[in-house]
Amino acid sequence: MQQQLLHIAIQGARYAFSEMAARQFFSDDIEIVSCRAFDDVFDSVVNKESTFGVIPIENSLTGSIHRVYDLLLAHDLILVGEVTMRIEQHLIAHPGVALEDIRVIYSHPQALEQSRNFLLSLKNVEAVASYDTAGSVKMIRDENMRDAAAIGSRWAAEDYGMQILKEEIEDIPENYTRFYVLSREPRTFGEANKTSIVFSLKSIPGALYKCLSVFALRDIDLLRIESRPLRGRPWEYIFYLDFTGNMHEERCQNAIRHLEEITTQLKVLGSYPAAKSNNNLQK
Repeated sequence: MQQQLLHIAIQGARYAFSEMAARQFFSDDIEIVSCRAFDDVFDSVVNKESTFGVIPIENSLTGSIHRVYDLLLAHDLILVGEVTMRIEQHLIAHPGVALEDIRVIYSHPQALEQSRNFLLSLKNVEAVASYDTAGSVKMIRDENMRDAAAIGSRWAAEDYGMQILKEEIEDIPENYTRFYVLSREPRTFGEANKTSIVFSLKSIPGALYKCLSVFALRDIDLLRIESRPLRGRPWEYIFYLDFTGNMHEERCQNAIRHLEEITTQLKVLGSYPAAKSNNNLQK
């Protein structure tokens, strides 16, 4: 009996970087569910249209993707894994089109920002934000846009039959994106050694210091902290925090119980294996 393929939701068209991350995590034996927006990825997993979602959370050049943080708070999905990928951005156009023919360049806002210096070096060329990198490549191909180019992956260029006008146009070669793997229920993909939580503070003196001290007291390393405005409550903030360890460890359980005493809202997003560093070129 043939095993049913996992359905993995991603934001973007086929051959987007999120698909590459999904295949790096799950292997190639998966069925990609292409979604237009980040919200749609979450909905696809919640509505059981997909078994998992793979969503970008942070880029080493442009920082956090704040919409994803807001969606993590709004949905009861669990983080079960993460992937880190080196991102190469290429300028892609129709075969036979020259760089001097280009008048407009399409791509996802993150890709445009990562390639800012290259775009500024071009004269009389407009950069236009689109919903996706690979989708931009597909769009200029399908609409036969001979005066347009897109920024995307080598994989997208090859599979859509387009040419790369300029390779590796990102501002800094050390360009990495971290992706989360989302699930409706707990899943195990190796030993969980990292936990993500979200919390808001009580209005008391030294509130943030007291919150962070619950981890220091138990020798738990903090990996990252990010603040976001708390919607509907001006000038109040919610904090996303990653720390080493998992929620099966007594020290982590005690830290979270202690944290509950000094926060107004606390949610454990999940414990999962930290992504291994990947220094290989992702083309």
